[in-house]
Amino acid sequence: MLRLHNLRPRRGSRHRVKRLGCGESSGHGKTSGKGSKGQKARSGGSIRLGFEGGQMPLIRRLPKRGFNNAAFHKRYAVVNVSDLNSFEAGTVVNEELLRNANLVRGQFAGLKILGDGELKHDLTVQVDKISTAAREKIEKAGGTVTLREARRIAKTEAGVAPAEAEPDAAVAAAKPRANKKTKSRKKKSE
Repeated sequence: MLRLHNLRPRRGSRHRVKRLGCGESSGHGKTSGKGSKGQKARSGGSIRLGFEGGQMPLIRRLPKRGFNNAAFHKRYAVVNVSDLNSFEAGTVVNEELLRNANLVRGQFAGLKILGDGELKHDLTVQVDKISTAAREKIEKAGGTVTLREARRIAKTEAGVAPAEAEPDAAVAAAKPRANKKTKSRKKKSE
């Protein structure tokens, strides 16, 4: 019968620690398995990943060509139509509501609805993007879809240029500044 005083670990689950530097006859004596001298034999001595002893490393030898758009890629939070069935009829579904319901988590550029599943009742959906199938299913159930990007489109159609409507900080920063040359003033020794 198992009691606290006779508990033992399973056989083979625990191994004895390799004891180093216990004399040359122990098998792990003298250099303790580190070979003789050199940087790796020293305590605290380690070589960083990719270091090739001063030789030009592989990562710097290979040519780097082309352009990658991955840095400018926008990630959208994706929600399917079937996920919207958890809300009651007539509810206004927006990003805040979806975050409270834990259907959307993390940082995203916007919200997109995809058309997987069926919608059982009418909802008002406010999103950044929506697939054609999802729009059809929501409107078929009696709901409405409004896009958050529609504000910008409406301003451009009304004749107001987007730059006038919303001044962009990046555009202002890109304008060249006038170079002002400052004269160096030397102190006259009196």
